[in-house]
Amino acid sequence: MIHRHQVQKGLQASKRIKNVIAVGSGKGGVGKSTVAANLALALSKEGAAVGLLDADIYGPSQPHMFGEPAKAAVQDKRFQPLKRHGIELISIGYLVDTEAAMIWRGPMVSGALQQLFNDTDWSELDYLIIDLPPGTGDIQLTLAQKIPVSGAVVVTTPQDIALADVQRAIKMFEKVDIPVLGMVENMSTHLCDNCGHASAIFGQGGAEQMAREHGIKLLGQLPLDARICQHSDAGTPIVAAEPDSDIAAAYLALARQTAATLALRPRDYTSKFPNVVVSTN
Repeated sequence: MIHRHQVQKGLQASKRIKNVIAVGSGKGGVGKSTVAANLALALSKEGAAVGLLDADIYGPSQPHMFGEPAKAAVQDKRFQPLKRHGIELISIGYLVDTEAAMIWRGPMVSGALQQLFNDTDWSELDYLIIDLPPGTGDIQLTLAQKIPVSGAVVVTTPQDIALADVQRAIKMFEKVDIPVLGMVENMSTHLCDNCGHASAIFGQGGAEQMAREHGIKLLGQLPLDARICQHSDAGTPIVAAEPDSDIAAAYLALARQTAATLALRPRDYTSKFPNVVVSTN
């Protein structure tokens, strides 16, 4: 059984969503959206009820990775999430034209994130994965102040410059009282298309060292493989396209580590408390 876990102080956990997990990074180009998509699918493969919210308002990636074109229906002023490969999806990309440029200031972007979370007609979910945009700006601040989050997963690559940026993301989550469940090292090794040889072309050991320094887990190390990109571009992430592959197995291991680490966090019992009404009659 999947339990509900505590969120930031001052916020109340969602009634329909047991656990919100934010997937973030300090910089772009580390494959964060690909990790978020396949993590959501892997958790679903493990038997959980899962949703995926694309929080990148300026450059949503999930509609492309799960196949375009598509539009989310609106019923009784609530967004109806799309269903793909067993998970529920919502993104600004499902609500506006795909070629539209989102020329919005910070408050509008923050409002859009809250609407995507609060006004989507989610089912009863065990996990909602939120794919954050890179950086530590308005979206991340809105997430910390307005959306109940059980934990965060931080994605990096082995390169020193990516590790320097991800360190800022870790400190940002810690500062806003969102526990970091661990790090994911993406593109850890390159798998040769011809012989399958694994090469650490971006360096090695950096993510393990940083995880130790911050006292968090290294949840998984994922390969750089052409199949991951090919399937994402074709609209079917690799966990759905090749569920029995070695790469899918790596994402399933990541999902198990993430779920197990979250399971060690304090549980939320507020939904168990009865409503107490004081009357003078």
